Amino acid sequence: MSNDAVTPSALDTRPYLQVQSLGKRYPGSPEPVFEHVNFQLRRGEFVCIIGHSGCGKTTILNTLSGLEQASEGHVFMDGREVNAPGLERGVVFQGHALMPWLTVRQNIAFGVRSKWPDRSRQQVREHVERYVRLVGLEHAIDKKPSQLSGGMKQRVGIARAFAIEPKMLLLDEPFGALDALTRGTIQDELLRICAETQQTVFMITHDVDEAILLADRILLMSNGPRARIAEIVVNTLPRDRTRAGLHHDPRYYPLRNHLVDFLVDRAKDLSHGRAPAQPLEVHPGLMAA
Repeated sequence: MSNDAVTPSALDTRPYLQVQSLGKRYPGSPEPVFEHVNFQLRRGEFVCIIGHSGCGKTTILNTLSGLEQASEGHVFMDGREVNAPGLERGVVFQGHALMPWLTVRQNIAFGVRSKWPDRSRQQVREHVERYVRLVGLEHAIDKKPSQLSGGMKQRVGIARAFAIEPKMLLLDEPFGALDALTRGTIQDELLRICAETQQTVFMITHDVDEAILLADRILLMSNGPRARIAEIVVNTLPRDRTRAGLHHDPRYYPLRNHLVDFLVDRAKDLSHGRAPAQPLEVHPGLMAA
C-alpha cells in the first residue's frame, strides 16, 4: 500500500460501527431487498456506498440511523446495538428537511437544545454561531429557509447535523440536487469540517468522483433484490486530496475506471435480468494494477 493511503496508523483500527448479516424484506415481497450485508467503519473514517436504485442503500442508512428496522442482522455502534434514533447519530437527507417557520439560527438551535437542555441561552447561541460560521452562513443566520438558495439550505442541514456533535454522520445523497459549482463548494467544506472534527461518516452517493474525493473506502452494492456488498474498494489517494488535484494523481484514473466499470456492468445486469455479482473484497494493490 502507498504511504499516502489511509493506513491503520492514520485511523483507529478498532471497529466503531459493525454491520452484521443485515437483511431487509418487506411484507408481501417474495425476495429481500438486500441480504448478508457485512461491513465495518473505524472511528474517523469516511465511507461511501454506491449502487443502482433498488439495492437498498437508503434502507441501510436508515437502519444505521435507527429510523428503520432490518428484518435480520444487527448494527452495533461503539459497542451498543442500534435499534432506535439517537442524537449520537446526525442525519442529512437528500432534502434539507428544515422547519420552514424557523430561521437558520432557530433550526440549528432546536437540535442543540434537544441534546443539551441544561445549556443557557447564551451557550446555545454561541454554539449555533460556531457551526453557522463553519458552513459560511453568518450573513444568513436570521433568515428563514424560503429566503435561502438550495445550496444554502443544504449547508444549514449540514450545520444542524454537526452542531449536535454526533459520533457518526449519516448522509443520504445530500448534494444530489445541487448544481455542480455549489456541490463542489459544499464538498470542500465537508472535507474541511471532517478534518477539523475527525468525524466518522457514512454517505450514499451516485457520483463516482464525489466518492473518490471524500471516501477512505467505497462500498459497491450489487443489484437488488438480494443485493449485497459486492466489492470494498480502498481509496489509495492521499487523505489531503482536493478536487483540483485529483486528476493529476496517477492512481486516480485506474480507480475511477474501476468504479465506472462496476456500475456499467451492473447496469447491463439490470437490463438483461442477470443475477447479482457475488461478494468480492478488492484490495488497494488491485487498484494500482
